[in-house]
Order: sequence, then C-alpha cells, then structure tokens
Amino acid sequence: MTRQFDAHVSPVRYGGWSKDRQGWFLGLGGGSWIAILLGGLPLLIAAGARQWLAALGWLPAWAVLIVLVAVPVRGRSAFRWAIDSLLRCMGVVMRWTDWQSKAAAGAVERFDEADLPGVLSGVRTHDEPPFGPLLARPAIVADNRERTWAVVARITHPGIGLSEVLARTRMGNGLSELLDGAATAELVSVIALQIRTVPDDGAERSAWLQANLRKDAPNLALAVNAELAQLMTQAGVRHEAFVTVVVPEGRIAKQAKEAGGGVDGRARVLYGVMGGIEARLMGPVGCTSVAWLDSPALAAAIRTGFAPGDRAGLTAADIVAQSDPHVAATLPMAAAGPTSTPNPERRYYAHDAWHSATCTILLPDKGAVMGALAPVFTPTTAGQRRSVTVFFEPISHDKADRMVGAESMSSDLAAEIRRKSGFKVRASHRRDAAKVEGQDVRLADGNAFVRVGIAAAVTVPDTLSITDFGRRLESDITGSGFKPLRLDLAQDSGFAAACIPLEIGLPKRRGSK
Repeated sequence: MTRQFDAHVSPVRYGGWSKDRQGWFLGLGGGSWIAILLGGLPLLIAAGARQWLAALGWLPAWAVLIVLVAVPVRGRSAFRWAIDSLLRCMGVVMRWTDWQSKAAAGAVERFDEADLPGVLSGVRTHDEPPFGPLLARPAIVADNRERTWAVVARITHPGIGLSEVLARTRMGNGLSELLDGAATAELVSVIALQIRTVPDDGAERSAWLQANLRKDAPNLALAVNAELAQLMTQAGVRHEAFVTVVVPEGRIAKQAKEAGGGVDGRARVLYGVMGGIEARLMGPVGCTSVAWLDSPALAAAIRTGFAPGDRAGLTAADIVAQSDPHVAATLPMAAAGPTSTPNPERRYYAHDAWHSATCTILLPDKGAVMGALAPVFTPTTAGQRRSVTVFFEPISHDKADRMVGAESMSSDLAAEIRRKSGFKVRASHRRDAAKVEGQDVRLADGNAFVRVGIAAAVTVPDTLSITDFGRRLESDITGSGFKPLRLDLAQDSGFAAACIPLEIGLPKRRGSK
C-alpha cells in the first residue's frame, strides 16, 4: 500500500505566542498600579479636606506621573528611559564605559584568562576532562556575575533554503523535541542559537591555490583565475552557526556535588547535558556535525565576533601550522576581546575598527513560517556582517501553570468588565482569549512552554555609515513581517547578545513565549 502526498503542501505557520508578562489590569502590572495609586493619594486627601485649589494643583503632577509610568515609548516607559539615560550619563562621566584590554596595555598576567568588556567582564573559561570518543576538552564558560555555566558548540547544518515543506516541518518538530527535553529535565535555563553571515575572506582558497597552482600555467589563465577569485570573494559569504547551552548554578550545584564537586563536578554534569543536546541536533534537527569548542576555538569565535576581518589571519595561521609545528596558530583567551571600546553611542556600538547596530525582533501576532527571517541573514552589500541570535528559555511546568492561570484570570476579568460596561468585544479581544485558551490546552497535553528572544546585529567597518546599515537592518526585519526594536542606550549589551556566542542574553523585561 502506497501513500501519496500533495505536492503543493502549504508551509506551517508558527504562532500562538503571547506577551511574556501580561499586565494585571489594563496592561499594567502591580508595581505600576501601586505607583499610580500612591501618586493619587495627595489628590484624594486634598479633595477629602475640601482643599480644592491644592487638589487642582496636584492634578497635573499626577497626570505627568501616569504618563511616565503607563505610556510605553519604544518598548520602555518614560520613567525607565529617564533612569537608563541617567545611568548612561553617569557611566560616561565616571569613565566606566571607556574600556581598554590588558593586552593592548601590556599588562596581561594570565593568557588563559578572558579579558572582555562590559557585560562580558565576568566570563571565565576552564579546560576540563576529556569528553566524547575523540577525547576533546571543551571549554566550560563560567559567568561569575550571573552565576551560570555554559558550553558552546559549532554546528553545521545544510539549511532550509532548498528543503521541502515536509522536511522543514520535521526539522521544526525536532527543535520542539529538543526544547521539550530541556524543559522536562529542568536543568538547562537557556539554549541560544547564533548564526553569522560573514564576508568570505578567501583564506581557504588562497591556501589551496598555493598548494595546487601550477607554475607553468599560461599567464592569461593565471590572470583570469585571479580576477574571478577577486570578484567571487567580494560577493561570497559564509555562514557560522553556534549553539550555547546555559545551566544556572542553582540547578547544577546539587548534582555537581554528587559528581565530585568543584569545576570538574560541574563539567561532568554538563557533559551529560551535552550528550542529550548533541543527539537531538544530529538527529531530528538535521545537523551534519556538532563540535564542542575548546578554549582556542572559543577564543577565535569570540575574536571574530568582535573583529570579522581577523578570521583570514587566524585561518591562514591554522593552515600553516598543520605543516609547520613551530607556528603558533592558537589564539590565547586573553587576546580574544577587542583592544579598546570607546564610550558606547546611543544607537550603535564601536569596537576596534568596526561599528555594530543591534535590534531586537518582536514576534508578529499573525505568526510566521519557517525561513521568514531569511532577508535578515543576508547582507545587502559587500563587507558587512549579519548576526542573529535566538534565545530559547524553557519554562518549568509548575511556573508555566502559574503563568497560564494568571493570564486566564486576567483575560476573564477584562472580558467581564467589558461586558458589564457595555463595551464591544472586538476581534483582537477574542483572539487574545483564544490564545490563552490554546495555551491552557497545550499545557494540559504536556507540551513545554518556551520564552523566546531574538537579537539581530549588523557590523561594518568604521569607514562606512553604521546609521545607513542599521536602517537597512530594520527595513529587512520589517519586510520579513516582524517588528524591529533598536536597543537604544544598550548597544554594548545588545552586541554581546547578538554577536558573541556566550551565555549573555537579553534582559527579561519583555518578550514572547
């Protein structure tokens, strides 16, 4: 018996997400309502004492407080904008944001210790016992500020550009299985998938030509080959993909103690997590290779994140070292970061001879098909790099149950108030209520909930206009059906989240799950 499939299968549209934090009433949380009510107390006291002039005098101040707390401006309230602007000005005046590496100052004490700016300053790496059949020594990344442990893998995937709809659906289901497994184990807090689209530097081709080019070739053939190589290198791009698995100290401490304690005990627990993640990446997700990075490879990934142009030199040194053992091809962790970063601008981040602009991507209410963000990954001109990182944060079943219960209560309360007040129930209200009901059904069926955040960045040399390329990035995000949100006043943190494959993620103020 044969089974026939329709050749014109429509692609699956993924949706059903909602805001990460629903407002308790009218879109506002408890803290906002407390601030508004406390601000209105002087008005009520004055009105109760029949001091009408004082009440009228306080009314404009209370209205300004309501606007500052309740009205969002590009993702943040006006009160939050004021606080962030004040903190940034304080950091610039105190020179906290002006950073220079120890390597540039000639003050390196330990070459295996990471020296990174900003939110990455608390990162430390450890080389731990061998892992896997090849006895690799993956680097364990410890963030002393956030109290987390992480490992990073470089993956190879054939992509979905030429895949059929059924194959894409199978890969999407494989990713869902991976996240379900992480949520069930309740050990992994974040799985970050980062994809960089970098200009092709031609390092591998140059090495191949040096080894295979015939000296007696005709001059015309050599000239044509050199011209074609130059044109193709300028137009070519390559993709780099990384997966970062983050485990908090609070979840791993007990198991690490049973495994021997210390960094070695935590490494043994992480090795078990890595085995499960690798099996699902190589199986349902469709990856062809998964390589967990050791310290030199992780240092190279961090360095090329800050300076994309350094990849050619690192690749050439690695190729030469294969035939000449006297060549130092590995990059020490102390030299992985930039040499200096001046005070971050409001809308972009300057690092060495490069400028980067970072946006977060808000998920659309109508949903999206797999591959909708393809224009965001594609550079518009030669010389620029695009980098996109997707953060998946599995939510435990108990926490998801509390969140869905609160959202259901808020939805029912809002619907009852609208009904008793005589307001019309609009289509958006019915859609939001249906989303809450659908989440409750999926949760009851045993599906895991995942918090999702996306950060996208464009990096260009400082000789080009980062304002123009940042505008192009936002245009590509909008054209893909999503909404961009520039991380003003936080471009340094946004760059670390979008371009550096470490455990640094986006703040948990807003998002979708």
